[in-house]
Amino acid sequence: MTGVFAVSKEIIYMMHSSVDIKTLMVPGKCVHLSGIGGVSMCPLAEVLAGMGLKVQGSDMNESDTVRHLRSLGIPVAVGHSAENLKDCDMVIRTAAIHDENPEIAGAVARGIPVYERAQAWGAIMQNYPNAVCISGTHGKTTTTSMTTHIFMAAEADPTVMIGGTLPLLHSGYRVGRGDTIILESCEYCNSFLNFFPTVAVILDVEADHLDFFKDLQDIEHSFHVFADLVPERGFVISNADDPGARASVAGLSHPVFTFGLTSPEVDCTAANIAFVNGYPSFDIMIRGALYAHVDLQIAGRHNIMNALAAASSAYVLGIDGKFVTQGLGAFRGAERRFERKGVFHGADVFDDYAHHPGELHALLTTARSMNYKRIICAFQPHTYSRTKALFDDFVRELKIPDIAVLMEIYAAREQNDIGISSNDLVREIPGAIYCSTLEKVTDTLASLAQPGDLILTVGAGDIFRAGEALLERE
Repeated sequence: MTGVFAVSKEIIYMMHSSVDIKTLMVPGKCVHLSGIGGVSMCPLAEVLAGMGLKVQGSDMNESDTVRHLRSLGIPVAVGHSAENLKDCDMVIRTAAIHDENPEIAGAVARGIPVYERAQAWGAIMQNYPNAVCISGTHGKTTTTSMTTHIFMAAEADPTVMIGGTLPLLHSGYRVGRGDTIILESCEYCNSFLNFFPTVAVILDVEADHLDFFKDLQDIEHSFHVFADLVPERGFVISNADDPGARASVAGLSHPVFTFGLTSPEVDCTAANIAFVNGYPSFDIMIRGALYAHVDLQIAGRHNIMNALAAASSAYVLGIDGKFVTQGLGAFRGAERRFERKGVFHGADVFDDYAHHPGELHALLTTARSMNYKRIICAFQPHTYSRTKALFDDFVRELKIPDIAVLMEIYAAREQNDIGISSNDLVREIPGAIYCSTLEKVTDTLASLAQPGDLILTVGAGDIFRAGEALLERE
């Protein structure tokens, strides 16, 4: 584990102390969480409090999450200040909080160890016999949600961390008392290399996050290192149909449990596939034997693959196939994953988090397979670096809908040093419409909507607000 891995780990740890985080994650120690209101920080706060640590934190804004944590007795300051640290023993931060943040700078000045949230989750998962870590360029949230449904159906009482809201949990996480933890595992900044998976799932590996990774080969190397973290008693599960996933597990000394629809001799596949009102129905076969029958309540061939990955995780951990049937049959999608929002002037309005060309392809081809007169896609690219690096791929996929409405690029963590705009995409897509603001997106969708249309708001930024505003006009 040298070369790229060694360089990447140096990037990960930045200002971190050499103190092993596990020595500080013990009852009585005080931990400060910078960015405590974040999607994976709030559950972290609850887990740490349940372990007997004194938990405090800060966030830039008041929110329902912040109020929830306060209701649990966890003090949360609004705004970041070195004074918020008080007498804490360590600081855990989100990736969005940089070294110059006053809390991080204050901690370093006082010699208080600083850790990334992924390091904390990595330490926590070592307390679980089963740590199911689901990775991939796309499909992570849906597959993690499917896996959660299966383990909940089996009454395994798992601890769960998902990068989106799952209606079953009424949140993106739960703190269980069982022997399994299920985590969505992101490759960005090599975050998942801080984990200790006993089951490592690789859904697909494509070029993305090229503001951090050098190229696809660099990404594949990172996934290879991730898979190599699995102990001898654990399991590596990989998509045999995906070239990047295949490359990522090539040369592993650990056996690989494979799933797929087109590759020969996979361990897990689907048979007798049929579509009922657009939703897949199929048998899950494990090494030639029937494991479970599934009637999915979400559309798309790609979701058959996600279901196979979730079922594979359940199988290797000894979950009976009947719970796969029950769990997947009850799953109706995670929030912002082809989520139906309502109807405007006879047009169905859906929202989706897709922000990579591969995700767009899965979403838009699924939409095309449904019986709508027209597909209208309002897309907001996410980050300037991704838009530039994958420009031609975005153009290709955004030609699939009948009408593409392009919102200006969502900056997220970046500055537009590249000088790129969504208008550059519009010039390459026949009939595309450029909108500089959310209000203009809403106005455009309102003028276009006709009975029988499917209107999609798509992206990882705030494009969903345009769809919500549209429905308020109904």
